[in-house]
Amino acid sequence: MNAKSLLSDKKTMLFMVLSGIFITNALIAEIIGGKIFSFEQTLGFEPLDIPLFGDFLIQFNMTAGVLLWPVVFITTDIINEYFGKKGVRKITFITVGLIAYAFVAIYLAMKLVPAEFWLNVNAVNENGEAFDINYAFEKVLTQGLNIIFASLVAFVIGQFVDVFVFHKLRRITGKKKIWLRATGSTLVSQLIDSFVVLFVAFYFLGPWSITQVLAVGITNYIYKFVIAVGLTPLLYIAHYIIDNYLGKETAHEMMESASRES
Repeated sequence: MNAKSLLSDKKTMLFMVLSGIFITNALIAEIIGGKIFSFEQTLGFEPLDIPLFGDFLIQFNMTAGVLLWPVVFITTDIINEYFGKKGVRKITFITVGLIAYAFVAIYLAMKLVPAEFWLNVNAVNENGEAFDINYAFEKVLTQGLNIIFASLVAFVIGQFVDVFVFHKLRRITGKKKIWLRATGSTLVSQLIDSFVVLFVAFYFLGPWSITQVLAVGITNYIYKFVIAVGLTPLLYIAHYIIDNYLGKETAHEMMESASRES
């Protein structure tokens, strides 16, 4: 198959588009994951301050990366549906390689000696206070490196759990109940992902206590749970678009093949 016919092949194009969505969201989620934000205050509300684990108050403080991970796992389910376990495994390993590359690139960037004029131009912030931009650069990216390392561990575990649960449920449901196998596999895999990444990045490699990890992990998972359920209609929309793009017969053959191989 030449390059022109390869790019015109609908199955190839579908895999490329889904892979692009998958990789882009996974990589951005890793990079922005070092920021912890207040979900309530972002929406203009006061923190809930629900008592949990003794004196520790649970608030919806979450990593910024949590905003994008539901997209990654839903894309996983779509790839799973049409390309099976092999397709998910392939894109998972490619993504891990690219995230590892980003890890190395960020680490090397931190080791570069800053130019004097860059330090001088940014020596004062907008309030007229002394500001070390190189320190800020390294501080932010150091947290990012911890997140990337931890997420790689959680990501690989979560992906394979997602695939396993998805196809277990597909054997039970057959072609019906897309929402059950997609949402069910996502909820199980994200339960693992939510806690593994926080334990590795912020407990083993950071200063957090167990209670902080559990509190943030619970709020992260609640968010992922709600979003995974809320995005379920998008799965049916995606199936409708893909089935019409591929043709009903081709789409059905791909799903049956993916199910048999898995």
